[in-house]
Amino acid sequence: MTDAPTPPAFAPRDRMDGQVAVIAGGTGAIGLATARRLAALGARCVLLHRSADESVALALAHALPGSGHDAVRASITDSASLRAAAARVAAKHAAVHLLVNSAGYTKAIPAGDLEALSDDILDEMLQVNFRGVVATIRAFLPLLKASGDGLVVNVSSISAFTGVGSNLGYVAAKAAVDVVGDALARAFAPAVRVVSVSPGVVDSGFVPGRGADFNTKVAATIPLRRIGSVDDVAAAVQACATTLRYMTGTRLVVDGGRHL
Repeated sequence: MTDAPTPPAFAPRDRMDGQVAVIAGGTGAIGLATARRLAALGARCVLLHRSADESVALALAHALPGSGHDAVRASITDSASLRAAAARVAAKHAAVHLLVNSAGYTKAIPAGDLEALSDDILDEMLQVNFRGVVATIRAFLPLLKASGDGLVVNVSSISAFTGVGSNLGYVAAKAAVDVVGDALARAFAPAVRVVSVSPGVVDSGFVPGRGADFNTKVAATIPLRRIGSVDDVAAAVQACATTLRYMTGTRLVVDGGRHL
């Protein structure tokens, strides 16, 4: 009879030397800010991207602090491309220690305008922002389990629990990400932790049509009197991987108090 492996201690740590971090949406604003923070702590980062010109993504990866970084093309709405990306990562690395799901898409549609929220848009919101997250976790799960101490951080949104967001399809997708993340945290413990990082309004250009005027107006309503930055979100992801390691199946809200 073989003894069960000893679970990790989940003690806080300062560095990520020797660890591999895969970042879906790695060339986007939040993804790249996260990669810079993780790389500075010694992690080797793999940027998953959809860019037609892979050289651009590779240049961003190679510009990160440290060495051993890479960029791999994959679409989160194409499970075959995700499996191929995971195979490419597996060819270079025995395990993945951190998967960050920061890829996503939205458009602004008022909650009361159900006619504008067409079936196609609703399906697209769920496909990209929910199904894509699950598909990415599925593709990289064997590598996460192989680490024995894996972590999935899903970049969610406070819209998942406030009901206020760019559109109702996006709100539903993020709520699904959170509750399914809880289920996966229970299913994969202790080998893999799953956490949501939930920003409010972030100065990233993520929502088309929202610019400086919108940001200024919203900032005045936030208790901490400014909107979030991409580095605020990246710092929260970093914390999940380093200082907040005794945590799974929950959300970390990074919104300056906007949800209050």
